[in-house]
Amino acid sequence: MRAYILINVRPGKVRDVVSFVSGLEGVRHADACWGLPDVFVYVETPDEKKLNELVMENLQKLEGVERTETHIVVE
Repeated sequence: MRAYILINVRPGKVRDVVSFVSGLEGVRHADACWGLPDVFVYVETPDEKKLNELVMENLQKLEGVERTETHIVVE
């Protein structure tokens, strides 16, 4: 399952979030960008369960993350 995850981050935390997210299993790219959202993440997971785990257990609980928005790629 492929998806793009857009992350809004508190000021001053963007680099920390990108650094942490880049090391997560399934993350292929994590880039800080100008404007909102602050971080664009491209992920590949074996199934919906792993995607949910990545978003809900890792990203949404990460210090500095204010909001996530997940867009699943249509295959």
